[in-house]
Amino acid sequence: MEVLEKGTELFKKIPKDYLTPILIGCMGLILFGYGSWTLFIQPHLRENIASSSFSQPQSKTSLPQNTLKVDIEGAVVNPGVYSVSAEGRVQDGLIAAGGLSSSADRNWVSQHINLALKLLDGTKIYIPSLSDATVGQAQQASTQTDAGGVLGAQNQQIDINSASESDLDSLPGIGLATANKIIAARPYTSTQDLLTKKIVGSKEFDKIKDLIVVQ
Repeated sequence: MEVLEKGTELFKKIPKDYLTPILIGCMGLILFGYGSWTLFIQPHLRENIASSSFSQPQSKTSLPQNTLKVDIEGAVVNPGVYSVSAEGRVQDGLIAAGGLSSSADRNWVSQHINLALKLLDGTKIYIPSLSDATVGQAQQASTQTDAGGVLGAQNQQIDINSASESDLDSLPGIGLATANKIIAARPYTSTQDLLTKKIVGSKEFDKIKDLIVVQ
């Protein structure tokens, strides 16, 4: 209260001629302070708030696509181990290795390799070349899984009277539909029955005739 009273007494002592300029000066200081706040301080505060809002770690919206490893060897342009999609087929593995080389035994590949077969992690694909010493060596070249199974290439003849759907489907040119037709038309007395019973056409039969047997 004493401060207020002293301020009032001091204000009364100021000549009236000076009151108006003083009041105008005070108003000017107030307006200058507000303008400085608006122009310089407030924008910086908004920027700090905005930057803090977006500085939170962003959650990942997508995951990398699953892949698997395959070993492509033999008569391909670039032999080696490649990463392909988890939904990849034998054809995708060969494309990753640059495709068949000029020395590849393409006739053998067309008869023994099922390009549409799905790959498994650890699959090994070997493509024989024309310079392979004997037909027997070429027939032993196969597309194998890490467990030693055969994918698309046959090193033993399949008995069409007892083979499973998957065994028949692995034959070149034979899909699931034809495999089921073969099973439904059993028994067979010879492999020629596939033609006489009109299960497959002559072109398909030529591709599999050396890979099947009737027992």
